[in-house]
Amino acid sequence: MSELQINTTQNVNIMFTAASVGERILAYATDFLIKIAYVSTIAYFIFHLSGLWETMQAMDDWSQMAIMLLFLLPVVFYTLLFESLLEGQTIGKRALKIKVVKIDGYQASFPDYVVRWFFRIIDINMMSGIIGLISIIVSDKSQRLGDITAGTSVITLKNKVTINHTILENLSEDYKPTYPMVIKLSDNDARIIKETYEVARKASDHQTMLKLKSKIEEVTGIQSVHSNTHAFVKTVLKDYNYFTQHM
Repeated sequence: MSELQINTTQNVNIMFTAASVGERILAYATDFLIKIAYVSTIAYFIFHLSGLWETMQAMDDWSQMAIMLLFLLPVVFYTLLFESLLEGQTIGKRALKIKVVKIDGYQASFPDYVVRWFFRIIDINMMSGIIGLISIIVSDKSQRLGDITAGTSVITLKNKVTINHTILENLSEDYKPTYPMVIKLSDNDARIIKETYEVARKASDHQTMLKLKSKIEEVTGIQSVHSNTHAFVKTVLKDYNYFTQHM
């Protein structure tokens, strides 16, 4: 899955994860099954049980086509209707937790949904969806032709946050804390410490790591018993988690 950076009108960059091809296919399949269920229900209850089908046999071809088209309108406009009502989601997209958004930061509007719906003729209905599939794969923003034309993309709403993105640390059940004075820190302090630590560690930035150690000692009054700066900061984070979990 590719990262999608949206620059809002306030020049704020927001990072989203583009929905994968698999997620979009599963959402489409879910919507397709709903359409099939609708058509089957209409065929059985309206045409078969009510006797409408027999009545239609006595009508001319144009009248039969008009009646069939009337009942098929919900299928034809299914995607446009639900994306408009659910702000970029169909039932399938909602089930898969994906959504249509504008790539300029605005909420997609009805005209945008109309463009996407119209281009389904090319993207999905022609060549059994091969055109749309290729477009999504080769596009750097995972866009089919309808998305490119409308200036939209489909993102995932699933929470991809892992423990490495939070102030949480993995602690063993028998963990023993070393620095009780870490309780002077706030959650925001711990978050900044962890983010700075991760950046410095990945860049092998020893100077930043030393400054971070000195700042922690200054704020908390801790006297380090660790000769290794990495070990000290890591222990501070674990101790902070230990005490906040047991307070």
